[in-house]
Amino acid sequence: MATSKVPFTAARVAAFKAPTDREQAFLWDTVAPGLGLRVKRGGSPVYVYQGRLDGVTVRLTIGKPSAWTLPEAREKARTFQKEIDEGRDPRDLKAAAKAAREAARIEAAATAEPARVTWDRYLSERQSHWRDRTYTDHVQAADAGGVKRKRGEGVTKPGPLAPLLALPLAELTPAAVDAWAAMEAKDRPARVRLALRMLKAFLRWAAAEPELAGRVDADAASSRKAREAAGRARAKDDVLLKEQLPAWFTQVRALPSRTISAYLQCLLLLGCRREELLRLRWEDVNWKWRGLQLADKVDEAGREVPLTPYVAALLAGLPRINEWVFSSSRVVSMDPVHARRRARYHGRQGTEAPAGNRVEASDSGRLVEPAIAHRRACAVAGIEGLTLHGLRRSFASLTEWLEVPVGVVAQIQGHKPSATAEKPYTRRPLDLLRVHHERIERWMLEQAGVVFDYDAAVETRRPSLAVIGN
Repeated sequence: MATSKVPFTAARVAAFKAPTDREQAFLWDTVAPGLGLRVKRGGSPVYVYQGRLDGVTVRLTIGKPSAWTLPEAREKARTFQKEIDEGRDPRDLKAAAKAAREAARIEAAATAEPARVTWDRYLSERQSHWRDRTYTDHVQAADAGGVKRKRGEGVTKPGPLAPLLALPLAELTPAAVDAWAAMEAKDRPARVRLALRMLKAFLRWAAAEPELAGRVDADAASSRKAREAAGRARAKDDVLLKEQLPAWFTQVRALPSRTISAYLQCLLLLGCRREELLRLRWEDVNWKWRGLQLADKVDEAGREVPLTPYVAALLAGLPRINEWVFSSSRVVSMDPVHARRRARYHGRQGTEAPAGNRVEASDSGRLVEPAIAHRRACAVAGIEGLTLHGLRRSFASLTEWLEVPVGVVAQIQGHKPSATAEKPYTRRPLDLLRVHHERIERWMLEQAGVVFDYDAAVETRRPSLAVIGN
């Protein structure tokens, strides 16, 4: 270690370079006692102070020359020397100042209101601009949990955003969000991806609020590390092939529950979303003009689709227990395979599995879980991985065999128009949709080998199951 003493000048400070033949080098000022420059191999120089207190060497870092002017560095060195002359260790004073700043930060964070307060204001302000589903997703993502479940035992689990919203806004830093994403994505990566998008929009909204200026990091949820922790969504590709239609219809029609059997067949033949069909009421069925009024994810007013002959026959054969077309009040015992799956799922989640049988109906008597029976039917048919949403995807895919106009399929399924001409000009009435939809239904039934008397079905406005063959 080489040392030398010279009067510091701006030129000498700038010319002091890192050594190549040793680990570090020092240069000491002759004007301000104790002031020096230290540079390590491969590094840049910094101002330091060095003195002796009670026979022990005391050394402190002042800072880089780029941040401290020479007069400022000399004044800081004189301050440290004065502390030593008075018998105080400047390192203790520096540590005490740091501890005081940290305590003040912790106290401010403890007394600051949690981010949930601002989040609730954000939801209140944006609710009128969102669809009901979007608002509900935000509420569920931030739900604190701990409430007794409506069905089954135990309490609800907190939403993925709940831990973050318990912190003050100023504590929502990139490091905090990265740590949160890494922890939450272990059990529910899909929900974390959605929550991350929500959080990003929320922070940008908060950063634009005048009273929150300077307290919010608008890009805290935009780090690559958080995105990588949440992972990428895998595209679903489960679809029913034309060759699989006979096996699928055979097993679904053989299900012991007429309601679930009808629901699954209607889900495929209508191409709608699972909840749209589950929420169908009898008042939404127009027998006279053969139409179904479905709730729609895109259009708040809903959409009307044709009531095709085979679907009409299925609905006509259902019992009218309550207002719901697909009603259920039965309690169905789970098969052993599903019981084991449920036990493993709750084991991974760290929650207690609900005791007893699974209730297929909601409190209002509506069918809520037809997927169990569908998986059982697909297993017997030898069809793997086909989900309920896969039936909606299958409807769109199978129409390719008939070269049905894409706009027709999109209108039936409730997709937004994609072509420019579709948006302002094309409005297909129900009878025009029916021409294409009945053609799709007839072709699917023919491929599945389902015997259905279309002539008899058209003769009456409310066909019965008598026109459906075996």
